[in-house]
Amino acid sequence: MSKYQQIYDVVRKIPPGKVLSYGQVAELAGLYGKARLVGYALFRVEIASDIPWQRVVNAKGEISYSIARSGGDYLQKTLLEREGIQFTPANRIDLKIYRWQAPLDLMDH
Repeated sequence: MSKYQQIYDVVRKIPPGKVLSYGQVAELAGLYGKARLVGYALFRVEIASDIPWQRVVNAKGEISYSIARSGGDYLQKTLLEREGIQFTPANRIDLKIYRWQAPLDLMDH
């Protein structure tokens, strides 16, 4: 299984209304310290994909904005709000409320 596939498998398990950070996805995929690789993998995902890419944010609970995403960042916020996630006035997600607590057996690769 490719590293990207490992990442996508984890991201597909994040339930609606919950998020993980890039680093947390990397850890759950068995790719410790590879948060940037998670970012690269999700950048390659088609917006209409079955992979819920919008549920991965940075460690501060923010959307990582980039010109290269051609507006996908703004769509990410809209999709998360539709799932019931509320942003603070500083445009952050409270990770204490919305971080997904993955089951322990998810890490058993």
